[in-house]
Amino acid sequence: MFSWFGKVSFVPYTKVSDFAVHLREGRLMGSECSKCGFATFPPRADCPECRSADFTYRQVSGRGTLFTWSRIDAAPTGFEDLGTYTVAVVDLEEGGRLLGWLGDSIAESDIQIGMSVQVVPRIFEEIEPIKLYYTVEAPAVD
Repeated sequence: MFSWFGKVSFVPYTKVSDFAVHLREGRLMGSECSKCGFATFPPRADCPECRSADFTYRQVSGRGTLFTWSRIDAAPTGFEDLGTYTVAVVDLEEGGRLLGWLGDSIAESDIQIGMSVQVVPRIFEEIEPIKLYYTVEAPAVD
């Protein structure tokens, strides 16, 4: 499943592989520890608080605030074809933090640390195999 993310290298097995399935279906899913209730995004198979391996997926809204951002002018190996792009780190309302590409709905001149944002699941449909990702957009953008 994680091959759907494209240019990444993950171990061949993970207990949170359904994260990719949910993302493909348009849902952002974190995890919640079944033992102590600790919630995380992205999902973690083992609780960082109590070390329990029992968890359930929980959907997150994608609403959050911009923690920081960076424009990438010199893309790392494997991303050269993307040219200049901007990434953003978002603190999610339900807890957790994610890194995503800044979407078209926010101009670089409008970026402000602490601004409200919406994370939107995306699929590069024109590329095989399926490539999953999410963008950081202005609130209420699909």
